[in-house]
Amino acid sequence: MGTTVFERQRPAERVVEDSLRGTALGVFWLDEIDRPAYPQLTRTIRADLVIVGGGYAGLWTAVRAKERDPDRHVVVLEASRIAWAASGRNGGFCESSLTHGYENGLNRWPEEVDRLEEMGRANLDGIAETINRYGMDADFERTGQLAVAVEPHQAEWYRDSPHYLDREAVQAEVHSSTFLAGEWDRDGCAMVHPAKLCFELARVATDLGVEIYEHSLVRAIEDADAPLVSVRTARGQVVADAAALATNVFPSLLRRNRLMTVPVYDYVLMTEPLSADQLASIGWSHRQGLADSANQFHYYRLTSDNRILFGGYDAIYHFGGKVRPKYEDRIESHRTLASHFFTTFPQLAGLRFTHRWAGAIDSSSRFCAFFGTARKGRVAYATGFTGLGVGAARFAADVMLDKLSGAETERTSLRMVRERPLPFPPEPAASIGVNLVRAAMDRADHHEGKRNLFLKTLDAVGLGFDS
Repeated sequence: MGTTVFERQRPAERVVEDSLRGTALGVFWLDEIDRPAYPQLTRTIRADLVIVGGGYAGLWTAVRAKERDPDRHVVVLEASRIAWAASGRNGGFCESSLTHGYENGLNRWPEEVDRLEEMGRANLDGIAETINRYGMDADFERTGQLAVAVEPHQAEWYRDSPHYLDREAVQAEVHSSTFLAGEWDRDGCAMVHPAKLCFELARVATDLGVEIYEHSLVRAIEDADAPLVSVRTARGQVVADAAALATNVFPSLLRRNRLMTVPVYDYVLMTEPLSADQLASIGWSHRQGLADSANQFHYYRLTSDNRILFGGYDAIYHFGGKVRPKYEDRIESHRTLASHFFTTFPQLAGLRFTHRWAGAIDSSSRFCAFFGTARKGRVAYATGFTGLGVGAARFAADVMLDKLSGAETERTSLRMVRERPLPFPPEPAASIGVNLVRAAMDRADHHEGKRNLFLKTLDAVGLGFDS
């Protein structure tokens, strides 16, 4: 088996250990901000629309619903607190892609992939316009994203791209000896402060008249007096004309969706702020988001105060698809990330990490969100974003509202929107399968990206796995 650059150029163990000494287990984005609080639902409410989930998908649905109809009575129910899950702990890459990259869209929906790309760019434009119109403080920077090759075979993948950067050009952007080539999409991605974006969406929603309730775990969704639906919590309920489900990584309230996603844990480190000299040593003056090109890839970006967020690589599935706080503390994953960080930026040896954390991603077998309705069209859902929910959640909100309206739109007529992915198998097959795929992806990264028969078969049937 071959080696990767992260094995060939491993930093000294002392550098890794020193960098992690004193690191706090906690989400940087949530530690540095005052969090708004919302009441618990303790009564029965009659509403036009009830939304389950207070992350990006739920809050965008609330905002878009009020923008469509200011008189609509909209209620959002959040089981814990706004932004506590994936929407408050992700890397802050707000991408235009609705399909987890052009290639994935081309392989699955070739006849409409170009239109999906256009709609994705329009969706990102819409996010930028909304942030500007409502004066949202979300550290939004439309810097684009630079995909980098860190192995010779990866460099060949970009050679025909119109956005191709050779070694000299990519080194001029960011100084890392591991970067051999790259592709810079200058407009298709923005960097945001993920928690601020979520809190600002909640602020805008309440300014528009939306009622938000925290600590209001939904126990069941039931039929009420026709044609209404009832969403019941431990201490209250909302009776509404329609419901939108935006629970994503958590177990669906609809039995039909229980095997459609799996929760995969992603791990992250955040450095202390870089000094002026440290920042000069790596360049990065255009502040793009970065991602390398392996199957087990890393993503990294600068914050507003010039820290570096470095995450990815490990994608850990736990038997039974459980989501548990204890899974966030996995020191072996954080040590691996620290080692890979100093392989990437050896000139930053001595820099310390202030925070380490993790979060669960709702992965679907087609790597992007899917949509549908239940209860005779009174309930809509969107789930399975597979790490792209920061941007795609707004598109998903419009899809759910379109479906609840009963009107056919360009969005609802898309094959990508009409089709459902293949489900994951039940346990123990799910755990066995996910771990076999991870092992096969690791082997591919050690064999010049060559995918074995197992991965090719999964690709062919549309049942895969992605971090």
